[in-house]
Amino acid sequence: MEHLADSLAPITRREPRHCTWCGARLSAAGRTGRPRRYCGQACRQRAYERRSMVQRGGLPDDAVVLSATEITDLQDRLFQLRCAAEDVLTGVEEGLDTEEMHRLAAELVETAGRLERLR
Repeated sequence: MEHLADSLAPITRREPRHCTWCGARLSAAGRTGRPRRYCGQACRQRAYERRSMVQRGGLPDDAVVLSATEITDLQDRLFQLRCAAEDVLTGVEEGLDTEEMHRLAAELVETAGRLERLR
């Protein structure tokens, strides 16, 4: 039988959280209450300004607005991710040794991690 105290125990998140504006990793150490969304006041302010612009422009609340520079950067990172994935596939097809495949897979993971940050 489950004890009431056990069911009220805090749930711990194992995956890291990131700032919803800049994508920087947020520290959860020593925090209680609602999880942080931003790494600092500057990111909170930029997000507010962006939301205000979206609302004034008549766009839906869930609209994502990117500058031409941000789109170009995103396209570049997507291309890098595809190239890294193709390198892994080529390595498998060519029968590369485990050490070299590990290096290619690590590069793929690193490239994907950089892509996670939209800003």
